[in-house]
Amino acid sequence: MDLSVIIVNYNVRHFLEQALLSVERAIAGLEAEVWVVDNDSVDDSVTMVRERFPWVKLIANDDNPGFSVANNQAIRESSGRYVLLLNPDTVVEEDTFRRCVDFMDRHPDGGGLGVRMIDGSGRFLPESKRGLPTPWVAFTKAFGLARLFPASRKFNHYHLGYLAENETHEVEILAGAFMLMRRRALDEVGLLDENFFMYGEDIDLSYRLLKGGYKNYYYPETSIIHYKGESTKRGSLNYVRVFYQAMIIFARKHFAGSQARLLVWLMQLAIYLRAFLTVVANVWRTFRYPLLDAAGIYLGLRILKSLWSSYHFGDVNYFPDYINYWHFPAYTVLWLGSIFLGGGYDRPFDLGRTLRSLGLGTLLLFAVYGLLPESLRPSRALLLLGAAWAGSWVVLVRVASHLLKYGSLGPLLSGETQNQRLVIVGGAEEAERALSLLQRAGASRNYIGRLSPGESRGTEILGTAQRLPELVQLYRAEEIIFCSADLSNEAIQRWMTDLGPKLQYRILPEASSSIIGSHRPDQRGTLYTIDVNLRINHPTQRRGKWLFDKLAALLVLLTWPVLIWWVDRKPGLLLNAWRVLTGQRHWVGYAPEDPRVSLLPGLRPGIVHPATNRGVTDPDTLHQLNLLYARDYRVSEDWRIILRALSALGDRR
Repeated sequence: MDLSVIIVNYNVRHFLEQALLSVERAIAGLEAEVWVVDNDSVDDSVTMVRERFPWVKLIANDDNPGFSVANNQAIRESSGRYVLLLNPDTVVEEDTFRRCVDFMDRHPDGGGLGVRMIDGSGRFLPESKRGLPTPWVAFTKAFGLARLFPASRKFNHYHLGYLAENETHEVEILAGAFMLMRRRALDEVGLLDENFFMYGEDIDLSYRLLKGGYKNYYYPETSIIHYKGESTKRGSLNYVRVFYQAMIIFARKHFAGSQARLLVWLMQLAIYLRAFLTVVANVWRTFRYPLLDAAGIYLGLRILKSLWSSYHFGDVNYFPDYINYWHFPAYTVLWLGSIFLGGGYDRPFDLGRTLRSLGLGTLLLFAVYGLLPESLRPSRALLLLGAAWAGSWVVLVRVASHLLKYGSLGPLLSGETQNQRLVIVGGAEEAERALSLLQRAGASRNYIGRLSPGESRGTEILGTAQRLPELVQLYRAEEIIFCSADLSNEAIQRWMTDLGPKLQYRILPEASSSIIGSHRPDQRGTLYTIDVNLRINHPTQRRGKWLFDKLAALLVLLTWPVLIWWVDRKPGLLLNAWRVLTGQRHWVGYAPEDPRVSLLPGLRPGIVHPATNRGVTDPDTLHQLNLLYARDYRVSEDWRIILRALSALGDRR
């Protein structure tokens, strides 16, 4: 047996499917076996592997024992001359395994081998080659010096930034995403250290291979895609904690005396520093538009007050000071709230949505303003000017942000930002399947046309895939979907690398219901799939459901004496209204008898559900009703279900 490929999976079914499809191509002509160890996933990964890849040797754990334990389970049962640890969020080229095995056969001193890795946008991943994290190397990595001086031998030994990306090198540390090891070497130095739950085990094993007298190689003659962040959200505090705690375990194991104490101290300091920076970055990423909007709108209102009072009344102090502390903050909060509820912060570059939300907020503000006593209404003109300023400011912020992010304003000003210009590379049948999947998933795109893999002609064909770079530029494409059934993984990766990260890339795996991609390495990937892109996942729909619950609960409390005539269990109606109002329940949730309800986006228990009063007991039908409810969710659907199940609103669950 030449090769044993081992993949540890945890809740990344769609990425695992794509990885196995690429592995199936890559093992052709080799004596190879493929192992998947599933660490108690709840996303039907095990069922998918059993049904679609029956040739895979599957180990299904009943819990999550960690990455090291799971790999060791399969290593002990495998029999290949070489063992490859492969992440489930990867795509290998057709000749990757053959090239790596041949290289290791020619270099009997090699204990381990890693390859060139790119992320989902075609960018080279520097962790493809790494150095040993000594105290100094760990310091430069943890405190950002490696990023400031990426090509420095002194400051970026962690990622060996001074070594050429496209040349073969001896390296110290291999990446766990693709770690090919000689079986004989593993027998001598031991398997993965099971004290490492996740992260650090690749560093530890690479170092032990070096100490055992073997060499580790970085081999760039083949490459893989690694969709970073799929198993762990890299922008999270948990990632920071787990990663640096793994470094502490490594330091205590392999260093002694003052060197070990220094490295442990640096890692502990790095945990707090990186955690602080992560919190700041996450807060800014989440709230940057509300914060910028609030600051600009409020300061603009104060400036407008001074200008209007000076110009119209001839007295800069005409308006009382209290409107600075009561009226203007209230105006600002209401405008921000209207943008938030209207989904303007979910799609910040959708100017139409943002301005419509702001307009509705202004109408509500004028309605409230008209109900106030005369003494609390300083100036309608000032409110109108403030609304005009608020609209101008939020547009200015979005324009500046779009310009900084994309370097142009064309898509923003033409309204195409949310409907990116899409090109599909593949055959007619697969392109049609991709468009159908996009439509069913609710992913709106401005479809430009198709590039044929061969010399084909047709009205919908822009040209051949060989002319992809020039045609992308000609048609100003922003997103490309590659149909892997019609293309080689090697060609897809080459195009991604050549075209660069300005475009967004997706791959439609063969016979799959998912289109997969990831544009940023610090964020989870994007799935266009009928099973994943459910409307109830959208923040705007979530807020609409929350608002519906609260308003409906208040309505029930106000009209309870009338509603009890239609409700079977009358005392439970008030209790249920209170539970919904306090956030313990939804009015409408999933049918709880569905055995696969855990696969759907989380909801609190509902008072009623899509199957209430319909006499449905079949598990498959219940799951289909729940799935349709989540996929097509609108607030109007909650109204419809409640009106149909009005008699059950007093049920106590």
